[in-house]
Amino acid sequence: MQNTHIKALLPELHRSLIDIASVMNRPERDEELLAKAGLSLERALFPLLVLVERLGPIGVVDLAGRVGRDYTTVSRQAARLEELGLIARRPGVADKRVREAVITPNGKTATDAVDAAREEMALEMFKDWTRKDVDDLARLMRRLVDAMSG
Repeated sequence: MQNTHIKALLPELHRSLIDIASVMNRPERDEELLAKAGLSLERALFPLLVLVERLGPIGVVDLAGRVGRDYTTVSRQAARLEELGLIARRPGVADKRVREAVITPNGKTATDAVDAAREEMALEMFKDWTRKDVDDLARLMRRLVDAMSG
């Protein structure tokens, strides 16, 4: 019975995941978030900055894999973030041959502004949701990600 129910819902679940990914990857969404945060940053650099802040220190190869871009492109983009003073690159702690990216104080200020803008947008988006709905969404999203990752 459970498998039949899951099979029936899979097309809708898949469509929802595609829709979420599509919305999250829209250039105008990033532009709106950057504008609300008061940042003038090239849109392509934005996800890299956020990932370095959230996951750093992080190697460029790992960073490239997480954003679905090739290593050389991400390396150039990381160099640009470094020029802007938003990240620093240094030899890896575990492997000196690996260059790790870490957030700088200016980069942290920028991501804090993005977080505040994202919070403002989320509060508007969830304003008509019940507390239980938001709690359930957060719990089930984490469960889904954990299942997909494991």
